[in-house]
Amino acid sequence: MSYINKNISVFSTEEKRVLLKQLLIQKVSNQQSCNTQSLKALFCDLLGKNTDDIPHEYYNFHLYPEYLKLRQQMQDMEVSGAVNPYFTMHEGLNNDTTIIGDRQFINYSSYNYLGMSGDPVVSQAAKEGIDRFGTSVSASRIASGERPLHRELERELSDFIGTEDCIVYIGGHPTNVTIIGHLFGQDDLILHDAFIHNSALEGCKLSGAKRLSFPHNDWQALDEILSNQRHRYKRVLIVIEGVYSMDGDIPNLPKFIEVKKRHKVFLMVDEAHSIGVLGKHGRGIGEYFGIDPTDVDLWMGTLSKSFASCGGYIAGCKALVEYLKYTAPGFVYSVGISPSNAAAALAAIRILKAEPERVTHLYERSKLFLELSRKQGLDTGMSQNTPVVPVIVGNSLHCIQLSQALFKRGINVRPIIYPAVPDKAARLRFFIASTHNEDQIRFTVSTTAEELAKIQASQFMKVS
Repeated sequence: MSYINKNISVFSTEEKRVLLKQLLIQKVSNQQSCNTQSLKALFCDLLGKNTDDIPHEYYNFHLYPEYLKLRQQMQDMEVSGAVNPYFTMHEGLNNDTTIIGDRQFINYSSYNYLGMSGDPVVSQAAKEGIDRFGTSVSASRIASGERPLHRELERELSDFIGTEDCIVYIGGHPTNVTIIGHLFGQDDLILHDAFIHNSALEGCKLSGAKRLSFPHNDWQALDEILSNQRHRYKRVLIVIEGVYSMDGDIPNLPKFIEVKKRHKVFLMVDEAHSIGVLGKHGRGIGEYFGIDPTDVDLWMGTLSKSFASCGGYIAGCKALVEYLKYTAPGFVYSVGISPSNAAAALAAIRILKAEPERVTHLYERSKLFLELSRKQGLDTGMSQNTPVVPVIVGNSLHCIQLSQALFKRGINVRPIIYPAVPDKAARLRFFIASTHNEDQIRFTVSTTAEELAKIQASQFMKVS
């Protein structure tokens, strides 16, 4: 071991690593003694003192491989002649119409399903919330941020959904992340639909639990997985959505409840796109199927869509909510929802209770859009008369081209392209609102079919 003290600065990085490996092997196999200080010095030299060989991309954001890949995708888009379809600046209200660059468009890129955002009553409630409590509660609720509006909103939500209690969070995405990440751990299993939202996936990562996906909406496959896996874990969570935001389809909730009960596991339903949308009164997928709300353990939803606000919630039993209010990091260590957002959501829910016809109008408009699209031969995938209607183009570049062609004709709809979806599943995603009228929908569908046919004909000519 006398060579430990030798000056190793002349060695290359790879030679240093080989030397270190040899030293460790020799120490373990021969059990020979060595000078501890010398070995420590060698480790420092090998593992940290010399930073000259650290690649630039390890400490420079401009050279991040992931960033460079993004820039390449943007450049490829520019070379193709396409205009960046993202971060378009909108003016005024984002509803069935929107203003972009002083021009009005028929708008299909808004989650304002029930027209609550911009409703005078909702807007006035938000203003009064600010007048009474300011623009922020300025603290976490467990500290000194609790306001009467918070409790009122949570009671209104739990009553609307049919649960014992509810907890409201600052945003929809962090709701899923913090809840799943907090309630489950390394001894547990999380089973989720293959099409589940990113927020749930991030929560799964945070939890450290074993994660498995099952084929989209396939409760039979889920049942089989649980038959084989349930006994290996303490707690098991199933996560599905009420309406899937990429495809507009609905899971068979009663069957998932049967599976949940049979295997004694928890069931979570993400209602971001189904609360205010499904059911006669807009109470969500539970009302749609007529199930007992207590058969679902965690009802998750957002306030930014049907309820014209910003935030997320979890509704369930009192024990669940009480535990989360005192322990969930995303609640305990986060500021409470702002007074204006709490007041807006509260007003929207109360309006919906008084005006369930908004849901009826939404259903009628969604059904019309879907029926007309299918008659025109457009591929609408698995959409089921929900306000999420994809038009699958099957090529990312063509999808962008179609979006821009529609934009020129006064229709605003955003493309969903690779890598968000496989290239063969690239699509335009139309979000229908109760405020859309029949003329807007008929014009949109016929124009979409017309412009898509032009793109396909052009491609056929190039191939020929």
